[in-house]
Order: sequence, then structure tokens, then C-alpha cells
Amino acid sequence: MTLQADLAHAIMAARPRVVAALAAQLRDLDAAEEAFANAAASCLALAEPPRDVAAWLFVAAKRRALDAIRKARSEARTADALGEVSDMADILELPEPIPDERLRLLFICCHPALGPEVRAPLALKVICGLPTPAIARLFVVSEQAMFQRITRAKAKVREAGIAFELPPRKAWPERLGAVLLALELAFTAAYADAGGELSAALEEDLGAEVERLALLVAELLPQEPEALGLAALVLLARSRAGARLDGEGAMVPLSQQDVALWDYPRIAAARGLMDRAARLARSGPYQVMAAIQLTHARRAFDGAVDWGAVLRFYDVLLALRPSPMVALSRALALAQVEGAEAGLAALEALPAERLALARPYHVARADLLARAGRMDEAAAALDTALALAPPKAERLLLERRRAVLT
Repeated sequence: MTLQADLAHAIMAARPRVVAALAAQLRDLDAAEEAFANAAASCLALAEPPRDVAAWLFVAAKRRALDAIRKARSEARTADALGEVSDMADILELPEPIPDERLRLLFICCHPALGPEVRAPLALKVICGLPTPAIARLFVVSEQAMFQRITRAKAKVREAGIAFELPPRKAWPERLGAVLLALELAFTAAYADAGGELSAALEEDLGAEVERLALLVAELLPQEPEALGLAALVLLARSRAGARLDGEGAMVPLSQQDVALWDYPRIAAARGLMDRAARLARSGPYQVMAAIQLTHARRAFDGAVDWGAVLRFYDVLLALRPSPMVALSRALALAQVEGAEAGLAALEALPAERLALARPYHVARADLLARAGRMDEAAAALDTALALAPPKAERLLLERRRAVLT
């Protein structure tokens, strides 16, 4: 890399932590993001890169934001309350100058005053730095609709005067569901990004960051079985990271992965979290999802997947958290137990119009149609999936499947 490219990489790597710290101090999500963008542009224009890029960005961004606030007479008292910024040299000499505020900001984005439909998208945008198009794909909505949703959520935080403080522990449970959902969706985006394109764009390993946050939530809430379940789910999925790509960079389906490449300490840690959750005797969807992934992980020890167990878990999950995507996964498990035609019948019962933009739906149809011998229909389904712009690793896999059907 060139010196300028190295600096750009360091700036993007610092973004989540710096934006979170700025938001906590400025108490304005838009102001934090704008201040960071301005500071980043200034940093790139420096003759020499700063010794501590993150610290420089934090101080420069905060100074600019406070200057802007002081110029607005209506917000003068807010600016005074924030206090004076320490001298740049003093801050740069601190061993840990920027507080890691991401967990606090995660709970703020999941405040009950915000509608359930905006909490997770806001957290994904502000904390994880996910681009709006990626968030829109997670929620299967248009980019414009998601942009408007996030914009309204930021305005709501500002207008409702939501406190930028970590709520007292007694208030955590009412926000926990939204916090876990935000982490789940962030990890869904990271997991779909097998080739690392999204993480490269963010200059951060998104999967590793979600794992860190999920484990932190589980540590802070050891009596919340669903927090333990999500942490286990993330660990199990992360345990397969080393086996998800072949030598050409194409995604390797779970059933074809080399189990010798799996991370067994992560599997063991996940099993420990699941055992702790089970002792609390309060089951929930994240524990069921983790159980499904653990059943797949047992292939490393048993040599095969117990698809009957997987199907039963999906039946439970569908009852706990009904959704078209859960029903889709159940249909694939059903096909393993009862055959492709049974799986196709289950897929046909799903609301196709709601899944028109959901690439996994078209990939699942293509797989089951091919297994049923309906090659032309399978090829058409793959064409639809490829038209929905899959990441490179998935695209290579789908193109191989499509070539076989030609």
C-alpha cells in the first residue's frame, strides 16, 4: 500500500470507535458523523500522517463540531456544557485517549422511544458503519426507503431528547431484544460477506466486531439466556470462517466444507454458553438458532448432519419467530428429510412477492428445482439470484451452478 492508502485504511478502521465517542459527547448522531467526515478529509490532506490517527480524528472532529455549535446561538449553552477540549498534544499522549462508547451507543439506538422498525437499522448505520444499501438488503426494502427510515430515526433521537447515557441495568431488558437483533443483523451482513468485500470497504472485520460486542453483552448479562444464545450463535458461525472459501475465492456451502478447517475452540466456547443458557430454563429464538448451528457443527464429530433434528429445531423457531426467511430455511431442511418436492411445496407456500428481492429465496428455489430435475426452471431462478448482485464469493459459486445447468 502507499502511504496515503495506509492512512485511508487507518481512518476507516477508526471510524466506529471515533463516531461512537463523538456521538456520546456531542449528543447528536448526525453531528458526529459529519464531524468525523470533515476530520477525515482534513487528515488525508496532512503532509505527514499523525502518530495516532484515531486520537487525531477524535480531537479534530470534536473541535470542529464544538465550533459549529458555538456559532449557533440557540445551542450555545449546549456547547458550554460540553466543556473545553483539551490541547491536542495532551490528548495524543494519553495511552487510551478515546473511550470505547459502542456498547453505550448500541443501547441508545435501541431506545424504546424509537419504533421497532428503526432501532436495528440505526444501530447498523451509526455503530457498525454499514452502508445504507447493505442495510436495505438485510431488511429487503429499497435503498431510498431505508435512507428515509434511518434519517427519521436520527431526527427522533434529537427531537425526543433521548439521553446519551447507558441506561441503568434495570432498564436493559426492555432494550435487549433490539440490541440482540441489531447484532444479529450486523453479523448476518458479515456472514454473507464471505469474501470480505464489505469488511474491506469498512476497513474493519465486521464479523470480529460483532463477536466482540455479542460476547460483551453476554458477559454483562449472564442471566439473560438469549444474550448467551446469540453469542453462541456468532461463535459457531465464526468457527467456520477458515473453510468458507475455496482456492479460487468461491463460497463453499456448509455441507461441503472441510471440517478440519473449523475453529474447534470457538465451537467449544459456544457449547459452554449454550449449556449456561439451558440451565436458566428460558428458551428463545437465539438459543434455537444456536442449536441448529451446533447440530451442523456435530458433523465434525459424527460424520453426518441429523437433518431430522434440524427440521424439528426449525419448527420450534418458526413458532417462536415466524418469518418468511425462517420458513425458507425450514423448507430446505424439509427437503433433506422428505425430498426436493416436499421442500418445493413448502417454498411455494411462501409469499413470493415479499421475497422478490431476497436472493436466498431464489438460490433455494434453484437448488430444489435442480434436485427435482427441473433444470430450465432452476437456471431461471439462478439468473434471478445473480441479477440481485451477490457478493463476489457467492457470485462465483452461483455462476458455477448456473454453468452446470446450461
